[in-house]
Amino acid sequence: MSDTQPLFSVIIPNWNGKHFLPTCLDALKAQTYPRVEVIVVDNASTDGSQALLKTDYPWVKLVELPANRGFTGACNAGIRAATGDYIALLNNDTEVAPDWVAAVADTFERYPDAGSVASKMLLFDRRDTFHTAGDYFTLDGRAGNRGVWQKDEGQYDREEYVFSACGGSAVYRRAMLDDIGLLDDDFFFSGEDVDLGWRAQLAGWRCLYTPRAIVYHHLSATGGGVTASYYDGRNLIYILAKNYPGDLWRKYGRRVLLAQARLALEALRAWRGQAARARLKGMIAGIVGLPRMLAKRRAVQANRRVSMDYLEQLLSAPER
Repeated sequence: MSDTQPLFSVIIPNWNGKHFLPTCLDALKAQTYPRVEVIVVDNASTDGSQALLKTDYPWVKLVELPANRGFTGACNAGIRAATGDYIALLNNDTEVAPDWVAAVADTFERYPDAGSVASKMLLFDRRDTFHTAGDYFTLDGRAGNRGVWQKDEGQYDREEYVFSACGGSAVYRRAMLDDIGLLDDDFFFSGEDVDLGWRAQLAGWRCLYTPRAIVYHHLSATGGGVTASYYDGRNLIYILAKNYPGDLWRKYGRRVLLAQARLALEALRAWRGQAARARLKGMIAGIVGLPRMLAKRRAVQANRRVSMDYLEQLLSAPER
C-alpha cells in the first residue's frame, strides 16, 4: 500500500477509560493500512488518562476538553481536529483486528455511494457473539442492533446495505459529513449515530456493512445502565421528531405512537427498577424538548433527496 491512499482518521472519545486505552491504541498501532491518524478526545478525565497518552502514546493527537461534553461533544471536537478523508468513531473499550482500517477503506473505494461503513462488532470476552452487524430502524420507530447477542454462525457474512453504523465503530466519508453535518450535540449520549444515519439516508448517502472489518467490544464498559436508559428514552423521541418524514408519519404514525406508548407502559410496570424510571423520565424530557427538535426538523427534511418507496424498503418491519 502506498502513501497516496486516503488518510484514515480514528477518533476515540475518552472519559476515565485509562485502563482500556492501551488495548485500543496498541491495536490501532498494529494496523496494516499505512495512513492512520489517531485522535483521543478526553472529556476532562480524572484517572490519569492524559498523562498515559502523553508518556506512552506520543504519536496520538490528544484533544483535552475542559469539561465532560459527552459522546457527541467529544466526537465532534475530534472530527473538527481530524484531517482524514475517512473519519472513524471508535469506543475506547474496543480492540480492532489488524486489517480493520484496510477493510473499511477498501469498502469505501468499492462502494462510492456509501457515506458510512458499519463494522462486524463482536463481544470482547465472547468473540463468537455479536454486539452488532449494523443498525436497523423499524417502520414503527424503533432502533436496534442487528444480530445483538446472537452467536456468529455465518448469518452476517455478506456485505449488505443497512440503515446505519453503530457509533462505537462507525466510519464516515468526510464528504458526507460536509453535506449533512456532525453529530447533534443535544443528544449528548446514545442514539446520536441513528440520528446521523437518518440524516444521511434522507440525503441519499447509504451505509454498507462489511463483515471483513472486525471490532471486539467490551459492551457497556464505559457507558450504559441507568444513564443510558434515560438517554435512550429521550433521544428516540428526538430522532422521531427530527427525522421521521411526514409521508411516513401519515402512513405509519399510529404505529409509531403505539410503540412509544408500549415503551412507556413497560417502564411504568417496572417502576421499581431504576432503569425503567430513568427511561420514563427520559421520555418525558423528550416530549419537553420537542420544540427544539421540530425547529431542527425543517433543515433535515429540506435536505431530503430520497423517495418514500426507498425509505419503506430500507426500514424494517415492526418488531411486534
